[in-house]
Amino acid sequence: MKEIFIKKSDNVSRIVLVENGNLVEKYEENDNKKRLEGKIYLGRVQNVLQGMQAAFIDIGEDRNTFIHLKDILPKVDIVKEKNVQEEKNIKKLVKVNDKILIQVKRDATNMKGAKVSTHISIPSRYFVLMPNVEIKTISQKIEEQKEKDRLTQIVEEILPKNFGVIVRTSAMNRTKEELKKDLDTSLNQWKKIEKITKDENVSVPFCVYQGQTFIEKLLVDLADKDVKKITVNNKEDYEEVKRIIKKLEENDIAVDLKENEDIFKIYDIDDQLEKSKQRKIWLKCGGFITIDKTEALTAIDVNSGKYIGNKNLEQTVFKVNNEASIEIAKQLRLRDIGGIIIIDYIDMTDDEHKKEVIKILEDNLKQDRSKTQIVGFSKLNLLEMTRKHMKGGE
Repeated sequence: MKEIFIKKSDNVSRIVLVENGNLVEKYEENDNKKRLEGKIYLGRVQNVLQGMQAAFIDIGEDRNTFIHLKDILPKVDIVKEKNVQEEKNIKKLVKVNDKILIQVKRDATNMKGAKVSTHISIPSRYFVLMPNVEIKTISQKIEEQKEKDRLTQIVEEILPKNFGVIVRTSAMNRTKEELKKDLDTSLNQWKKIEKITKDENVSVPFCVYQGQTFIEKLLVDLADKDVKKITVNNKEDYEEVKRIIKKLEENDIAVDLKENEDIFKIYDIDDQLEKSKQRKIWLKCGGFITIDKTEALTAIDVNSGKYIGNKNLEQTVFKVNNEASIEIAKQLRLRDIGGIIIIDYIDMTDDEHKKEVIKILEDNLKQDRSKTQIVGFSKLNLLEMTRKHMKGGE
């Protein structure tokens, strides 16, 4: 059974997804830190840097946001034209004091301002609506071709011109009526945004779309993942959860308020959270993996540890690497590791074993809601892959 626990203390919300008593996802949201990701602003260009092919946009916050040329060019240009960014001059596209509609794609850090884009996306339960493009894609996690064809046909029938869409995994097996109702909600939201942007009396910069709260985004993403119960220790969060569940029409999900209680005592969640921070994770066979995060990438090292196996060295290595693949997929999801990931498996001489290790990793990554891509083994025998942070959406 899958359950969600939302525990708030000292203005910090800690949200965990538990499956059969085991912690599988964890997130933390600080109420004192303003979250901009997903919000849409009518901003004003403050500075254009031709050398960097970038610009700074004022959205009314303490720091200006940053936009690169590729996030200004239409998506169709990037897809169809080679070296298009080298052929364009950003100063011909935006000028100082121009009004510009942008969306925050990544929150600010201590070192950098928020990153924004003109590529607007409005997420809903079954879709991600993209105005002013005509790109239509189906979630890679929907593998059955018959279902992909059905969804493609429905999208062709219900999606207006000049809109693109990403069909989310949750759309699988939904009726045309359910999908249209959900899409219409996003289309109506876009109409409201357009109306505001055309209003000459609107003072720029101005936030035209607040986006989803983090709890709302999480519940929308998880509502179709067989979640049976949500336990909350804060009355305000409880009311928000009830509102979202009602909106989603998920009457089978129970919502329980245990006000001011330490709900993480259930399933020893605190202990599981503490273990999820450890650098070294032991495998059942006696081997272990280590996880080291740097600013540029995450490095995962596989070690045989206490496991000596049998007389066949290749089989011994293969067994450790197989177990490591299962654990790595679990830890990537649990720790929400994003960006470039480099896995240093124990060296294998058999190419078939390498293919099998990749397959095991791929199969276990199917449990992950986030987008992952396995590039393969490099010439240095390191496995390269990428994963998208869940806070960035599906």
